Amino acid sequence: MSPSALFVSHGAPTLPLDDIPARDFLRALGARIRKPRAIVAISAHTIAQGVVVGSAPRLHAVHDFNGFPAALYALRYEPPGDPACAARIAHRLRAAGIAQVGEASIEGLDHGIWVPLSLMFPHADVPVVVITLDAHLDPALHLAVGAALRSLQDEGILVFATGSVTHNLRDAFRLGFDAPLEPYAEAFTQWVNRSVAAGDRNALRDWTHTAPHALRAHPTAEHFVPLLVAAGAGGLGHVLHESFTYGVLGMHAYAFD
Repeated sequence: MSPSALFVSHGAPTLPLDDIPARDFLRALGARIRKPRAIVAISAHTIAQGVVVGSAPRLHAVHDFNGFPAALYALRYEPPGDPACAARIAHRLRAAGIAQVGEASIEGLDHGIWVPLSLMFPHADVPVVVITLDAHLDPALHLAVGAALRSLQDEGILVFATGSVTHNLRDAFRLGFDAPLEPYAEAFTQWVNRSVAAGDRNALRDWTHTAPHALRAHPTAEHFVPLLVAAGAGGLGHVLHESFTYGVLGMHAYAFD
């Protein structure tokens, strides 16, 4: 399999330690796809004023969380970066008319990036470039960012977006880890599955109005918007994985041709 873009739900930072289907799926996914020359990562947890592109000669995992088991803080992930590739991508975005494109040296990888990559590519041997979300989280803008990245597949570069197909933490903490699936979360993820499979970017762009239970599935938008970058970067999508934790947190993953 050689997708142009992937979206994965990264789950809690403890994903590498949790015995759940999503962890096993990500461990197997790295062997299922053609190993990319580089990865362009977009995460719910790296946000800036404007769209900022960056990398560094060597990157490292940032433990951007508190109150988790000591074993989690002992985990390290230190892939190479590719500053020259980052500069080319920034130029590509500007040429596509994306406003407020900046460049920066980005050395740290938030858990939305390093946790799934450490499962997929545990040898940390694929260079990583980071593109931030714009703080306004405008759906049309992030679809356009993805569209500007679409031909990166020709260079062997994978667009890798991470967030969560649903992300209501208040419901998750209220219900508990082993809670049964909530109907609203199921309805929302089924809508996403259909929209991705149909390549319906208009529906995805207008998701807060067209998706059932959108604002309950995502009280804030930052975990959904990375999916729009992946959808913009590819064509038709298909479901690679479906599972839930806490009864409401969809751990789904999608590949875009």
